[in-house]
Amino acid sequence: MKVYNKKTYSILFIVSIFLIAGIPLYMYFSDDVSLLNREYPQREMSKDSARYKMGYKKPKDWVNFDEISPFVKGAIIVSEDWSFYDHNGVDMSQMKVALEEMMAGERFRGASTITQQMVKNVFLSQSRSLWRKVHEIILSYKVEKFVTKKKILEVYLNCIEFGPGLYGIRAASSHYFRKNPSALSPREAAFLAMLLPSPKRYYMSFKKKKLTRFAKSRVRAILRKMKVRKIISAGDFDYQVSTPMTWEVP
Repeated sequence: MKVYNKKTYSILFIVSIFLIAGIPLYMYFSDDVSLLNREYPQREMSKDSARYKMGYKKPKDWVNFDEISPFVKGAIIVSEDWSFYDHNGVDMSQMKVALEEMMAGERFRGASTITQQMVKNVFLSQSRSLWRKVHEIILSYKVEKFVTKKKILEVYLNCIEFGPGLYGIRAASSHYFRKNPSALSPREAAFLAMLLPSPKRYYMSFKKKKLTRFAKSRVRAILRKMKVRKIISAGDFDYQVSTPMTWEVP
């Protein structure tokens, strides 16, 4: 059995400290997230995905927070991140549930907050790895220290994918409903929120001009959550649930 001397142990200790403290510190300082307060994510398309870099030029398809329907903002929050206004970037309770489900052999879900999803889209790659997830969590905490919730949601809605080649709320509202983002109804907002977990896959409802059974169920569930959060009234819920999309074929 090989015996190490004190000098070797000291080196190993220093290396361990660097790995434990140095890497998270690098991840924390690697990106200036405060740029979100004065610059805009600039989209660059690569094959069938988008990457972003920060710049001062406001994208022509950018939509300011106050120009987005409150129903869209409400639907996205109740669908993607119910505690958006309460957590500081990471919802540890949801991450715990997701981990317990994974350990129990159930389907693993990301449990990412809106802040985490925005960070992943704007600052990080789309690769799936432990290091990227750790980086995402660290930057999400940092974002919440320097950027308001309002700005985080605005950036998220302007960068998220809503379908094949459809990035941002302006493109989505125009493509699906021929409307400005400010004019979207609760049901239309719920439909857009329904798309987000897998926009290319759930695009099928629009392609076939008929909501699938799953899509119909999800839209109804999102509208119900909007009613619970008092984003819409009980009467609005009944009307929106029974009203088809403008593009649905009878």
